[in-house]
Amino acid sequence: MRFDWDNRKSQLLQQNRGYSLAEVAGVLAGDYVEQIKRDAPEQFIAIGHLENTLLSVIYEIRSDSEGEYIWLITDWRSTKREREIYEQYFY
Repeated sequence: MRFDWDNRKSQLLQQNRGYSLAEVAGVLAGDYVEQIKRDAPEQFIAIGHLENTLLSVIYEIRSDSEGEYIWLITDWRSTKREREIYEQYFY
């Protein structure tokens, strides 16, 4: 699967939260819990590990002339509630 993101936002997230969106794409390469966050536009939240940190990642599925790709929007360290959701599936 291809990934894309806004490079400026990625730099800001790296400065403020410690990970760029390029790094955060790694969450979607491992085990994660996925839920729909919004319907219009359809956005998803993935909760999964990157290194030893549980992160929550917001993304959309988009398409272009090459097909579908994942547009990464933002991330943060998972909240207590998000950790509980993740643990329901993996512990």
